[in-house]
Amino acid sequence: MDTSELRALLQSAITRTEKRIKQYRDLSGPVAPDNAIGRVSRMDAINNRGVMEAALRKAEDQLKGLERNFSLLDTEDFGKCVKCRAEIPIERILLAPESSFCVNCAR
Repeated sequence: MDTSELRALLQSAITRTEKRIKQYRDLSGPVAPDNAIGRVSRMDAINNRGVMEAALRKAEDQLKGLERNFSLLDTEDFGKCVKCRAEIPIERILLAPESSFCVNCAR
């Protein structure tokens, strides 16, 4: 796989992740106390908000990794584990393009 294909893959992943982040932000808004939805429904809405906030944090972390790897694409550091400096197999990069670690160091 050449650099232009990797660039397109990373850019596509960044775009998808940015869209997910926007959706999670919209869904994790506060529950208005004057909304007459009932006690149980309000508790469910608060719980769902917590789930969306956790998904938002995970997506934001993923976006940081994608942007980091995108910025390293044309450097000698691209595809190297930040911990042990070993080459990350292309299969892992394709599967988890946001990762900066080899399989052994990611454990």
